[in-house]
Amino acid sequence: MTAHSTPSMDSCPLLTTLQRQRQDYLLTGPPGVQERIAALHSLQRLLREHQNAFLTAVSQDFGHRSRHETLLGEVFLIQESIRHAIRHLPQWMRPQRRRVPLQLWPARAQLRFEPLGVVGIMAPWNYPLSLALMPLVAALAAGNRVMLKPSEYTPACSELLARLLSTAFDPRQVSVVTGDAQIGATFAALPFDHLFFTGGTATGRLIMRAASEHLVPVTLELGGKSPALLDAPCLLEQAVQRIARGKLFNAGQTCIAPDYVLLRPGQVEPFVALYRKAVERLYPSVVNNPDYTSVVNERHYVRLQGLVDDARRQGARVVAIDPQSEHHQAPAQRKFLPTVLLDVTDDMQVMQEEIFGPILPLKTYTDLDQTLAWINARPKPLALYYFGTDRGRQNRVLARTSAGGVSINDTLLHALVEDLPFGGIGASGMGAYHGHDGFLTFSHRKPVVWQARWSGAALAEPPYGQLVERLMALLMGK
Repeated sequence: MTAHSTPSMDSCPLLTTLQRQRQDYLLTGPPGVQERIAALHSLQRLLREHQNAFLTAVSQDFGHRSRHETLLGEVFLIQESIRHAIRHLPQWMRPQRRRVPLQLWPARAQLRFEPLGVVGIMAPWNYPLSLALMPLVAALAAGNRVMLKPSEYTPACSELLARLLSTAFDPRQVSVVTGDAQIGATFAALPFDHLFFTGGTATGRLIMRAASEHLVPVTLELGGKSPALLDAPCLLEQAVQRIARGKLFNAGQTCIAPDYVLLRPGQVEPFVALYRKAVERLYPSVVNNPDYTSVVNERHYVRLQGLVDDARRQGARVVAIDPQSEHHQAPAQRKFLPTVLLDVTDDMQVMQEEIFGPILPLKTYTDLDQTLAWINARPKPLALYYFGTDRGRQNRVLARTSAGGVSINDTLLHALVEDLPFGGIGASGMGAYHGHDGFLTFSHRKPVVWQARWSGAALAEPPYGQLVERLMALLMGK
């Protein structure tokens, strides 16, 4: 999406699709629990029956995408999301009883959960399946109609989603919109009942601006620079292994990948040696290794190389890990070598923008309180990773920092717990989903009060007099 003016809605086919979905929703009303579960089962079958086609499409879009990374990081997570929703949906939909104050007795109060209506979902390219379908699971569980816009950077996967979802769902329930950034801008400007966007912070600002024209509420799942903080004491070898695993999954093209490492000066050289060892164990080769994913396109590959070149020009030491000396073949397949940057400064581009690749800067610190203040002086990250065995220091970091989510002594794990909300804070996003929190994001919590034939509220009707004075004094504790 680019910063051009909001497209005209006159004779807009996307608006027509939205209006048809809304009219059908108003005509038929909210779906019941069995209808919603049936929709989730349809999505489950679609994934199961066409799994290989999805694996092939995603790999085609990336140039090469590890088959197992797509299975682990996408297909499995979507299936878990569906299973969790099916299991808990009857409970989520059940109205909740709420307390009524004494002065309103014998009234009773209840909270009901109703669909928002028609919601728009805009998905990114880095996980083109899970970041499209997991919000869809939540929206369908909440009973909504959905228009889905996958990324134009993954055209094979987007076209496959459009084709297969059109066979599994009536377009009045789920409709997929494909196209370029201009189509994305038009999509973002539609008068949805809710707009859900996953992507970069800069684009998120444009999405929010477009949605504001119709006062469309938004959920923004963005990114940012997620730190990994190594404290003392910590199990250094274990920490490095887990950082390497989290950083290099999907070649670092993960919104919650550890973006940089904060560590003590004495930990730097041991960290580099252990990181090299961890990389060589995970990926004995890079270019000719089916487990190591390519950078999604040439533009992003050039951007990553530019970050390294800028850091080198400004004095950083660059350690590229190339177990089989394949660096000459790497650019042709967009296999970016796992790279560590030492002696980084805040002026380097790599410390100013989200990396989204297998580049890992190391920044030293000496005082924990000062480095927590340094983290807090920057935009709030989507994730924070703390490595240390002291429970008191763990709690200190949790209390003194703010992030969308935290994993202690590992990376990525908090995003894999379906019963935890996933979302950012501040520049890393607003709103959350996964599990029950996703159901709530796409639901309106409607308060309802039933009053009995006789109501105590009648005592406070005009004309006001001494009775009301005494009643108010009693209620206010005078």
